[in-house]
Amino acid sequence: MPAANRPALPYFAAAFAAGCVLAMMTHLNAVMGFYSNAMFASWTAHATGTAVSIALLGLLRFKKPAATAGAKPSIPWWAYLGGVFGAATVVCAALAVNSPLALSGTIAIGLASQVLFSLAADYWGFFGLPARKLDRRDLCVVALILTGGLLVILAGATA
Repeated sequence: MPAANRPALPYFAAAFAAGCVLAMMTHLNAVMGFYSNAMFASWTAHATGTAVSIALLGLLRFKKPAATAGAKPSIPWWAYLGGVFGAATVVCAALAVNSPLALSGTIAIGLASQVLFSLAADYWGFFGLPARKLDRRDLCVVALILTGGLLVILAGATA
């Protein structure tokens, strides 16, 4: 990969941190779902996330950037669906973690499905992404992730 196309170390660190935080979030929401139910866990997660976001906005005093040369286009309607998918993620994960899959199995299957959907989104150009051809490396990555996920789930079932 040419140096210009390689993500810098801070982006790798941010992606790694996002994965760790996602695993922690999944577990904590599952605990909430265990003691209540998956819908309450989703509502609570999003309510507390909203409260924290509002507090951060107040603390950091985000300002609207100065007018740029060209106006940004309006937000596509489907961009607002992120919250819907976030709520569905919390509900589904709270159910799955509180099953024999446990946290590691849920994360393994979740990772595999994220990669599969991401490859489909790249290939067909979903949600405004530039379409790209998939190659053998993409298929190898999917095969390795699916195999690793299967091993995590089968190892957890025998433990």
